[in-house]
Amino acid sequence: MNSNEEIVRENREEEKLTKAKLLNLLLRRQYREIRDLTSDMHPADVAEILENLDENNRLVVFRLLKKEVATEAFTFMSDESRNDLVEGFSDAEIVNTLEQISLDEAADMLEDMPASVVKRVLAKSSRQTRESLNKLLHYPEDSAGSIMTPEYVRLRQNMTVRDAFRAIREQGEDAETVYTAYVVEMNRLIGVVTARDLLLNDPETPITELMDDNVISVKVTDDQEQVARQMQHYAFSAMPVVDAEGMLVGIVTLDDALDVLTEESTEDMQKMAAIVNSDATASYFGTSVVQHAKQRIPWLLILMLSATFTGMVTEHYETTFASLPLLVSFMPMLMDTPGNCGNQTCTLMVRGLALGEITAKDFLKVFSKELRIALMVGAVLGVVNGARIYIMYDLMMPGKYEHIIIYAIVVSISLFMAVILAKLVGGLLPLAAKRLGADPAIMATPFITTIVDAGSLIIYFRIAGILFEGLV
Repeated sequence: MNSNEEIVRENREEEKLTKAKLLNLLLRRQYREIRDLTSDMHPADVAEILENLDENNRLVVFRLLKKEVATEAFTFMSDESRNDLVEGFSDAEIVNTLEQISLDEAADMLEDMPASVVKRVLAKSSRQTRESLNKLLHYPEDSAGSIMTPEYVRLRQNMTVRDAFRAIREQGEDAETVYTAYVVEMNRLIGVVTARDLLLNDPETPITELMDDNVISVKVTDDQEQVARQMQHYAFSAMPVVDAEGMLVGIVTLDDALDVLTEESTEDMQKMAAIVNSDATASYFGTSVVQHAKQRIPWLLILMLSATFTGMVTEHYETTFASLPLLVSFMPMLMDTPGNCGNQTCTLMVRGLALGEITAKDFLKVFSKELRIALMVGAVLGVVNGARIYIMYDLMMPGKYEHIIIYAIVVSISLFMAVILAKLVGGLLPLAAKRLGADPAIMATPFITTIVDAGSLIIYFRIAGILFEGLV
């Protein structure tokens, strides 16, 4: 067992012991000991233990936590567990929690609550919190505005380094990050300065000498995935967000960007697996059986009905494989292998489009490259499969089947051409979807498999009909 596995196993054992100790303390009503036990733990570990408790015990333990531990642990918990806790909270407890956590986290939590609860909570929140949350809740879904936080450090251009540190100390407790500060005048963003710049310079140095006035920012309406990709590209820990008039309204932090990228990649994987209308933030066990079924049935019905085309192709060439029954045994391989080739290419295309490495304008470049790849892959697979057929059916079973050489040639040529078809379809369909404004992930496994299966069979039976003409 390697060291990583040992660490994971030890952590799990320690977590089980801690959970057992907590339950034991609960049964004995030793609440002070519970408070002391959790106060020295990392909030992420506290959150994990809370999630493993039943709903009643989870609420009791949460209420026993020290205020700062409870606030931090709450942000680490899953949406399902947080919602369970909130359902047991009084309005005062909800408001208190919202006031303590960051505004973007609070907005995310409120979005999942019933409208009646949201109204009561906002009514009892402070005016400043209520105004900030209302702004966040009204920005378009999946936009930069919906994931940003208005809590950041503001500096003015007439400040010195000494003044900047004073401002950071005053604003830092409520700010999402203190490592990057934003220089604003009349709420207009004019520069950015980092804590590193401040620490390495004299206290009397003017901020204007240190700040970077070539500021890269995003608009509140920009897509959240685009914002996350820009942060990744520029290696930013925070991205300033401005409105249509160029006024600074908030920042998107690295943890929010990571959440977005995780959510978007999960959505892409679900679409490639033909799962629709799924909440990318919901866990497997947190989704009901009925909901899982509802997410999977629509696409499965579409794919099942689309397989009718494959059946129509088979029926059309029924006389061909009736007179040459051995052809049937090669059909699964001639459908599966090109399908796998198409899916390989499509996966790379979807990833490249998501990362911005490939654009819809690269149609001809992708066509040229995938054609060359397909020629090489198809040639290797065709030759190897032809040799396999000859060895299996002629050398190992001599005399059992006639025209084995022709069978081997038919399968080899068919596989070669089917691989070329699959590679081109897998590479170009996602680009076509992108050009038409559709999600490239939708064009992945489901559609490609259907198209390639039908195309491979047509190629196979056409070549068999030509090469076996006059022999049977």
